[in-house]
Amino acid sequence: MTVADLAALYDYSCWANARLFPVIARLTDEEFTRAVAGSYGSVRTTLVHMMSAESGWLDRCGGPPRGERLNPADFPTLETVARRWETYEAQMRQFLASLTDADLARSITYTIPPLGLAGAGRVGDLLHHAVIHNIHHRGQVALLLRALGQVPGNVDILFYHSEPPAIVLQ
Repeated sequence: MTVADLAALYDYSCWANARLFPVIARLTDEEFTRAVAGSYGSVRTTLVHMMSAESGWLDRCGGPPRGERLNPADFPTLETVARRWETYEAQMRQFLASLTDADLARSITYTIPPLGLAGAGRVGDLLHHAVIHNIHHRGQVALLLRALGQVPGNVDILFYHSEPPAIVLQ
């Protein structure tokens, strides 16, 4: 795994989030916070878990500090989630840009106190885990959206790769 490989996977993940947010925006605030099903119950709680977990892994791997685990109650609307996510994505991109391929092989130890977990792993593997973890939960968000009467669209990586590349003006 290289930094370019990780950056490409994170780019896909950001693209998929950007595709789901307009669908989520069709929900009322009550639907956004309603416990429907799944590991985290509501669209909001699942999104906040995704953001909290991924930024926590970035922190453990040497990126910007996340602080305490994010609390869904601090994010009453999609707008509050989207604003925080935008900040997080910029931090993630900046952190990935600061890494070298050699950095990915560095081993770190970590703890996740709320889960009583401790372990060790290579930075690249842990960051890979973080983005895959969000892909898993994004599938749950898509299912929650269907349960709430919305059609989430397809955010499969195949569709990401089939889109024309974005033009970046500098």
